[in-house]
Amino acid sequence: MARALIVGCGCRGRELGAELGALGWRVRGTTRSQDGAGEIAGAGVEPALADPQRPGTVLGLIGDVTVIVWLLGSAAGDPEELAALHGDRLEALLTRLVDTPVRGFAYEAVGTVGATALATGRAIVERASRTWRIPLAVLETDRGEPGWAQLTAAAVAELPARR
Repeated sequence: MARALIVGCGCRGRELGAELGALGWRVRGTTRSQDGAGEIAGAGVEPALADPQRPGTVLGLIGDVTVIVWLLGSAAGDPEELAALHGDRLEALLTRLVDTPVRGFAYEAVGTVGATALATGRAIVERASRTWRIPLAVLETDRGEPGWAQLTAAAVAELPARR
């Protein structure tokens, strides 16, 4: 059974986790707080404490993960930190995935963090995908669109087959 790790498992992450669960996936979702862990568990997703600003905390969770979903297109916070999440922090994580069980990466390329940060992140994940042959899904469906969770879950679920 495949496992997804949703990095940034807020409201939309929990919705996506439920959709993936319905497809037979095991799902783990990250949060930076214990309060968030309770909400994630309540949605039927396994909670895990991790901070995407510290890629090592995410790497510690991937031993049994097939696909990582970087669901941070609408993350909130300091603009410099948000840029780092879609820049050097993202790149640091991707460079360390080569010798892991991860067989796919889904990157949210739409949201409120700003067009420049999202374009930078997209370029990084596309380069990593080409360089290390990591199957990639660039998620461009806006969360307000009908069927967002179903479309996103389908894109994530097909990644392992694209190896």
